[in-house]
Amino acid sequence: MPRALALILAAFAASSALAQAPFPSRTVTMIVGFAPGGGTDIASRIVAKKLSENIGQSVVVENRAGAGGNIATELVARSQPDGYTLLLASVGSLSVAPHLIAKLPYDPVRDLAPITMAVMFPNVLVVHPSVQAQTLADFVRLAQAKPGTINYGSSGIGGAGHLAGELFRLMAKVDIVHVPYKGGGPAVTDLLAGQVAAVFATPASAGQYVKAGKLRALAVTGTARSPSMPEVPTVAESGYPGYEATNWYAYVVAAKTPKDIIERWSRELVKVLSAPDVREQLLHHGLEPQPGTSEALAKHIERELATWGRVVKAAGITAN
Repeated sequence: MPRALALILAAFAASSALAQAPFPSRTVTMIVGFAPGGGTDIASRIVAKKLSENIGQSVVVENRAGAGGNIATELVARSQPDGYTLLLASVGSLSVAPHLIAKLPYDPVRDLAPITMAVMFPNVLVVHPSVQAQTLADFVRLAQAKPGTINYGSSGIGGAGHLAGELFRLMAKVDIVHVPYKGGGPAVTDLLAGQVAAVFATPASAGQYVKAGKLRALAVTGTARSPSMPEVPTVAESGYPGYEATNWYAYVVAAKTPKDIIERWSRELVKVLSAPDVREQLLHHGLEPQPGTSEALAKHIERELATWGRVVKAAGITAN
């Protein structure tokens, strides 16, 4: 056999073997758009641990906080579409940011590919113990008596907590002031220190402090009471029928990631999110697993884009 032909055949064999190598064959990075201690961070670390066990590769959680999750979302949208960089994204960066930022550096539909919904849950309005409000009605009366002086924190502009707060402000007709943070963890930390009066927080970031009596929960923002806080009424049943602000996190990758890799991640993540031990851990933090198909997630993002677009416009929310 001529030497040149032998070299060509050897190269072809090597490339074929490489193409058929099992995926993933090295460390996977799971990006989170918020600081440690918040809901996305907690959920990602629970999932990453089990995912690593299942696939036999390290799964490293990397926090890229800022701009309500948009920095992390842009990072993944611009990443190599090889499946080694996953994003646990939130409603803010996938369904709200396009309505807030005229020149958003990514398009959530065009630049990202859906994998599966991860979790859905309500936020919870929690206040510092010094705030003279035992109920949501008390909080409204306090805000009406002192317009513009009651502030509330959230995980960032355009995030689920911010939207929950603005929707409440509109429906309750109260003048409360938004204070954005780089994640739910830092917002709750400042609330514990009395730097803000209230936070629309995730159950994951605030639940332990409510149980310890360090914070007071007034209402949850979903359509039903949270299994992790069954004693806390919804905003709707507290006098504002029709109020709903559900939070959710979902897994996505760069849009040009090969379909077979997306399907592999879909199978693996659905398997993890369906595992009894993972479900138990997530539910303990008030995060309800909602694994599903990539098609279902795409439709959900589309509906949320329309819904929150209307709220952003009505509330006059801006990115500044």
